[in-house]
Amino acid sequence: QVQLVESGGGLVQPGGSLRLSCAASGSIFRLGTMGWYRQAPGKQRELVATITSEGITNYADSAKGRFTISRDNAKKTVHLQMNSLKPADTAVYYCNIEGFSFTWKKSIYWGQGTQVTVSS
Repeated sequence: QVQLVESGGGLVQPGGSLRLSCAASGSIFRLGTMGWYRQAPGKQRELVATITSEGITNYADSAKGRFTISRDNAKKTVHLQMNSLKPADTAVYYCNIEGFSFTWKKSIYWGQGTQVTVSS
């Protein structure tokens, strides 16, 4: 059984910063790509940022220059540092992890979501 626990969401003023964290626990032999997605009310879930096991990052255009994704393989965690936040960043943020079993079977795991609200 694999669990993802997210933390770090909350209410912040425009221009402020938040750091999201997601920790994986359970039987994952090796981590693949890890990422963050978000879903605003009435909109589809969208990619925010991903980071491969080699550390290669990819960002949505809306996140470039403001957000930084990082990972700690030993602790099975992925972080999203969000700076210069805008009201348009308001959404539920979900972490997403690609995990491999001992037999290299790939599974995709989602966190429960953490609310980020940017408002004055």
